[in-house]
Amino acid sequence: MSGKLVIPCPHCDTLNRVPVDRLSDGGKCGSCGRPLFTGHPIALNAARFDRHAGAELPLLVDFWAAWCGPCRSMAPVFEAAAREMEPHLRFAKVDTEAEPEVAGRFGIQAIPTLILFRSGREVARQSGAMSGHQLKSWIGARLA
Repeated sequence: MSGKLVIPCPHCDTLNRVPVDRLSDGGKCGSCGRPLFTGHPIALNAARFDRHAGAELPLLVDFWAAWCGPCRSMAPVFEAAAREMEPHLRFAKVDTEAEPEVAGRFGIQAIPTLILFRSGREVARQSGAMSGHQLKSWIGARLA
């Protein structure tokens, strides 16, 4: 990647242009002034989903539900990966119980399901909980 990426703010969803060579510097939103990268997955609802999934920065979405045991065991692994891999990949979560229309749109039939998006397109999908090592390997193979 070279040039600039258009990245939505995780707080106010304003689009920000960030030079690729400055991604590691973090940066702040031009509108709300808050950090563009928090090291935590962002919660997406139907209203916010397309803006973040359509961004130039790859987005990994965890479709989950609070009652799901494997989802609860995957949550700290996903959180740790967000801390380690941002700002080169945005991490997000969609609660399938609260956002059934988003889950239905992507045909989510098992949870947890991870979907990797690039510029609005689904590029990879994986269902089932993974260890930290498995998750990082899966991401690395798809972003290479």
